[in-house]
Amino acid sequence: MRGMGMAKAAQNKVAAPTKGAPPRRSPKKQPYVLEDQIGFVLRQVWQRHAAIFAREIGINLTPTQWAALAKLTETGPCSQNQLGRLTAMDVATIKGVIDRLTARGLTETSSDPQDGRRLLVSLTRAGQAMAEKAAPSALAISKETLAPLDAKERDIFVTLLNKLR
Repeated sequence: MRGMGMAKAAQNKVAAPTKGAPPRRSPKKQPYVLEDQIGFVLRQVWQRHAAIFAREIGINLTPTQWAALAKLTETGPCSQNQLGRLTAMDVATIKGVIDRLTARGLTETSSDPQDGRRLLVSLTRAGQAMAEKAAPSALAISKETLAPLDAKERDIFVTLLNKLR
């Protein structure tokens, strides 16, 4: 018993530095520098992109409204829930987006012929025309957002961003 206590004391004892050896230092804590954090940098890049979008889209659309119009152009009619998933918007956000687009006459809802309980969202003629009009501007916005990068850097950057999804 007594030997156990001495062994335990020996385990808990911190070894003294040997003569001539530098004193042990606790590892330095890395300072949190906001400008070095990925979330901060991504937010700044998003703000730059959003400013380019607002300046160049050419029509009164938000990025989320454009995403909904573009995806409906691509997929055709779909449920609001599915559209939200396809555009990475939560239920409340996609509902607000569709409500605003519908109020502007750009989208409409109709019963799903395969499931009468579900509503399908689709583009109106005006919505289709707006999406066709905005598409070249949207492509130019993406190009301008990535303009500081050369072609190889753009490919790598987009590949890496997709990997982080």
